[in-house]
Amino acid sequence: MDASLRLRFGAWWTRWAAWHPRDPWSAAWLTLGFAALAGPTLWRLAHAIWPTEEQGHGPLVLLVSCFLLLKRAPDALRQAQPPTAFEMRWAGLLVGLGLLVYVIGRSQAILMAEVGSLIVLLGGLLLLSLGGRGLRPLAFPLLFLLFMIPLPEVLVATVTAPMKSAVSTVAASILQDAGMPVARSGVMLTAGPYQLLVADACAGLTTLFTLEAVGLLYLHLRGHAAWWRNAALAVMVIPIAFAANVLRVITLVLVTLWWGDAVGQGYAHHLAGLTLFVAAVFLLVLTDQILGALHWAWQGLRGRMDGPVRDVLRP
Repeated sequence: MDASLRLRFGAWWTRWAAWHPRDPWSAAWLTLGFAALAGPTLWRLAHAIWPTEEQGHGPLVLLVSCFLLLKRAPDALRQAQPPTAFEMRWAGLLVGLGLLVYVIGRSQAILMAEVGSLIVLLGGLLLLSLGGRGLRPLAFPLLFLLFMIPLPEVLVATVTAPMKSAVSTVAASILQDAGMPVARSGVMLTAGPYQLLVADACAGLTTLFTLEAVGLLYLHLRGHAAWWRNAALAVMVIPIAFAANVLRVITLVLVTLWWGDAVGQGYAHHLAGLTLFVAAVFLLVLTDQILGALHWAWQGLRGRMDGPVRDVLRP
């Protein structure tokens, strides 16, 4: 490790440990204790959950959150203060609740509770160590970790079924209007001599959940001052995700029609997943630009109207 990096890391660690109310080694013990709890959970996620197509976004969410936490660490340590009595009570509540839910989730093999409890526990430990002001710069990375929680299968199955039906209907209608030999029966598309099933990964709740994470990360990086613009973009992620899913299904149908089922179900199927996110990000940026243009037009219109209105209201 470079000498400058060692000095910087040492300074961060010293400030981290100095704020804890008991002794300088408490931060180290807290870190080791949290790592001992999180290690088995991450191991289970990495070997049983993340390799699946539905939960493949998990490691990316973790990497982005860790990057943002490290990036914001200097600001958090610079603003850190000993927690107040009120913050200590909240920190104790979060730590106690996190440990209780972790024990239940771990013992009963409820992965959603197990992963969620670690995020709550981490928030409580950071609040205990940094205080409320120090925790504020780390708020978004902690909240972003929520997208790493595996969704319950019952919820996924309930919401995915109507979403697949809607995506199949719209995709088939567009292809039929374009003159393509496509028919639909439920979520089964018949394209010429081929039959394609719209799977959960192509138009499911997990895809929407992942694209919502991408949208919120984009909003965070853009940092718009207008709250309504952020809210509008967050809501627009839902129709954008739907449109991207429709585009993915249309792409797979066209590839299958032109080059055969072997290509459509081979590398093109995986490439269509990348197309989904590229299309979603493009539509998100385009929507953001449209909202920015509307905001600029509204500001200009209001500026032109302010003068006459002030003249009329002036006594």
